[in-house]
Amino acid sequence: MTTQAQSSEREALAGLVERVTFHNADNGFFVLLAKARGHRDLVTVIGHAAIISAGEWITASGEWINNHTHGQQFKAHFRRASTPTCIDGIEKYLGSGMISGIGPVYAKKMVKAFGEKVFDIIETHRERLREFTGIGAFRAKRITAALAGQKIIREIMMFLHSHGVGTARSVRIYKTYGADAIQVMTENPYRLARDIRGIGFKIADAIAIKLGIEKTAMTRVRAGISYALTEAMDDGHCGLPTGDLISLAENLLEVGPDLFGAALNMELAEGTVIADNLRDTPCIFLASLYRAEQAIAERLLALRRGKRPWGDIDADKAIPWVEQRVALELAPTQKDAVRLALSSKALVIFGGPGVGKTTTVKSILRILSAKRVEIVLAAPTGRAAKRMNETTGHEAKTIHRLLEVDPKHGGLKRGADNPLDCDLLVIDETSMFDVILMNALLKAVPDSAALVIVEDVDQLPSFGPG
Repeated sequence: MTTQAQSSEREALAGLVERVTFHNADNGFFVLLAKARGHRDLVTVIGHAAIISAGEWITASGEWINNHTHGQQFKAHFRRASTPTCIDGIEKYLGSGMISGIGPVYAKKMVKAFGEKVFDIIETHRERLREFTGIGAFRAKRITAALAGQKIIREIMMFLHSHGVGTARSVRIYKTYGADAIQVMTENPYRLARDIRGIGFKIADAIAIKLGIEKTAMTRVRAGISYALTEAMDDGHCGLPTGDLISLAENLLEVGPDLFGAALNMELAEGTVIADNLRDTPCIFLASLYRAEQAIAERLLALRRGKRPWGDIDADKAIPWVEQRVALELAPTQKDAVRLALSSKALVIFGGPGVGKTTTVKSILRILSAKRVEIVLAAPTGRAAKRMNETTGHEAKTIHRLLEVDPKHGGLKRGADNPLDCDLLVIDETSMFDVILMNALLKAVPDSAALVIVEDVDQLPSFGPG
């Protein structure tokens, strides 16, 4: 176990990056060694940066921490880097691999030939790079483009820092929007809340205020509507009664009903939110959740139609047969459930703990296994899947494992175009499923398959809304 102690006051640190020992390109986390002012030995610095290279001059604010594994480190919360101006730093920077087309050998040659003017030569007189053997027109162009790209990234990071965005969030913004980051920020900073995990409306709103956007700006009010509905998701809601939404948004945004009404009409027209009535109560829903609920209902109705994969089974013979196999006499309600399962394409079995759901499911699976039915079991958590496996004797998977989450891209490999290989899908502890997960699961159920949903009304609530 790694522990660390740190000082409470922010300090400043400035120096030359000697070596970058680690840099995660996805989240920007880095570990580097720097020759810092006032320090005889190299200093270990950790923090976040979109780009970082040996030879750069950095200025940072942060605190010293004592990591029991790695020793003393400077944890940078705010970091600014600039291209080096000394010959040693320039050579390290050019030879670090950050500039495509230049390695340590060419870096030494260029610094020797052009000295401190090397960056100006690369930017404005790239034809002079062809003075070096091995650098042709194409490679010279690539070197100039790479240096220009580094410059753009620095400009973006400086812009974000100047408007109060921390380095870690700045990295996420740059990774999301690339060279368009400044344009996105100035045109509509509220896109950050929609597009980037970890940046909510309040953070985007603070950035917008620093950019000079008025509280009554339509982009702000429209973003506030989505934020209010997103906040309702934390309480399990897919939408809100229109009156509740108006009160919530007006308190949040501090704007009048006329402006809010105009913004809501724009959101409805664009399809970001959807209006519908529930028991004669006008409601507003986030479009993604509304469509997910619709898709779930439509998919369940579609699965109910069609032929059962196992054809006709005589329940009057099957039930005594399975009672003998499980060495238990089923209660009347359990027998009714088994009969219904054998004659249905989609079935819900629900009840509190101790009412016999497990025995009922085990009996259904025993009968259908004898009919060579391809059965797949799933549950929302690893613990639930393990318990399901132990009680039924069939392998059970978590939903995310069943749907084959793609760790690289974050999507699901299983869906309508690549359905599950099963005749029957049994899912347990369904009360923990939210509408997004249930929608994804039902898309992956083949049209020919049957579905049994097992639910305990006293189980934990769903992970997300719905």
